[in-house]
Amino acid sequence: MFKIIRSDMDAAFGRDPAVRSRLEIVLCYPGFHAVVFHRLAHGLWRRRWYLLGRFISAVGRFLTGIEIHPGAVIGSGFFIDHGMGVVIGETSVVGNDVTLYHDVTLGGISPAEDSGSQVDCKRHPTLHDDVIVGSGTQILGPITVGRGARVGANSVVLKDVAPGATMVGIPAKPVGLPAAGQRPGHFDAYGTPSDEIPDPVARYVDTLVDQVKALGARVEKLEGRLERQAESLPTPSGRRPGPRTNA
Repeated sequence: MFKIIRSDMDAAFGRDPAVRSRLEIVLCYPGFHAVVFHRLAHGLWRRRWYLLGRFISAVGRFLTGIEIHPGAVIGSGFFIDHGMGVVIGETSVVGNDVTLYHDVTLGGISPAEDSGSQVDCKRHPTLHDDVIVGSGTQILGPITVGRGARVGANSVVLKDVAPGATMVGIPAKPVGLPAAGQRPGHFDAYGTPSDEIPDPVARYVDTLVDQVKALGARVEKLEGRLERQAESLPTPSGRRPGPRTNA
């Protein structure tokens, strides 16, 4: 356990440029404190000391503003930056070297009626190794976020995320940026690379505008063709109509 806690401390030291010493992490980082409380509560939970595990978890929530259910499984090198408002549900699974920012929710959904016991039902997300989740993001349901994926701030993720993808928006959609796995050792703060990120909603709106313009041009072309055909048709008197004039 102490080895894992040390890896959590190393994660904070390596990913937050504001850190000046390990003692500062121990004394001043609520995200680190919350993870330590969780390690203890999860150990009790695994030994079926459920009430004591929940109590330790509640104490950690009261002191840090971060709620981690003792049943959640969290790997080593886990870092919660700032942290206030983070919620991690009971059946969440978090891999190694994962980073979350404040107001992130790994939330669950109500199990289906035919899914059996609610206790054994997987209701919360699974985050693989090296995932970064930006502030205000909601990841909901038993979905999977692949290794090395980035989720930008204030996104809502409702479907599986491919490894190395960068997701933004509501609902979250992939943007055309290099996969995180292609940039070894690179850390994207808040899950948002510093490169220019195209807004997926704006991109779709631009596409719709282009389609409307193309359809408008086709309609004008067809109207012109119909007018020319109408002018070439003979009248009942056998004479072709002359050009239209305004009275």
